[in-house]
Amino acid sequence: MSAIDMILLYDYYGDLLTERQRECFELRYYQDLSLGEIGEELGISRQGVHDNLSRAEALLRNMEAKTGCASRDQACRKAAGSILEMGRLLQQMEDPAVSALAEKIISAARGLEE
Repeated sequence: MSAIDMILLYDYYGDLLTERQRECFELRYYQDLSLGEIGEELGISRQGVHDNLSRAEALLRNMEAKTGCASRDQACRKAAGSILEMGRLLQQMEDPAVSALAEKIISAARGLEE
């Protein structure tokens, strides 16, 4: 799983991690520190950092496997983008009724993106 995927999962499920796991995760993924650098920063061993990160990553993946919240949200955002794009195409039609409906479609798609 890529770093971007892990950060996305952290955004959804990070509150489920212990404080130490969150600290290790944030230093690793947001500040790109090495395990040794994180250990120095937090006053724990490199192995301790590794263990905390491994547990945190496993918990995040496990929660996504059970709930699928992040993947569903990504799918909804992609669908909203497609709907928005099609609404913009319809908006270019000369028929005023079609243009009016296109405005409503675009408005609804923007609501989904938020």
